[in-house]
Amino acid sequence: MKLIVAYIRPEVLQDVKTKLYAKEIFSMSVTNILGSGRQKGYTEVYRGIQTEVNLLKKIRLEIGIADDKVDEAISAIVEGAKTGQTGDGVIFVSDVVKSLRIRTGEEV
Repeated sequence: MKLIVAYIRPEVLQDVKTKLYAKEIFSMSVTNILGSGRQKGYTEVYRGIQTEVNLLKKIRLEIGIADDKVDEAISAIVEGAKTGQTGDGVIFVSDVVKSLRIRTGEEV
C-alpha cells in the first residue's frame, strides 16, 4: 500500500476529483493549507502599505491506495491539476507499513 500526498491549486480540485472518480478512486482526504514553493508569492498594496504575500492557498490531497493503482491515481491528479504554470503543485508517494480499518480491525 502507498500514501499519495499531492499539493495542488484550490481551483483545480474539482477537476482532479472528477479524474480520480473516472478511474474509480473515491477514498481521499482534502485539507486547505497555506504554503510556499517555487511560486514565491506576490506583492500587493493594502491601504497604502506594501505587503509581501508568500504563503499561498493550496489544497493537500491524501490518498491511501493499493500498489497496483498508484500510477492511475498519479496520472489522474496530473491530468486534473496541470495548467502549465509555476505553482501547479507536487506529488509525493510513500510506503505505508500498516493500515487498519477502525470499525473491523482488519488490515487494509
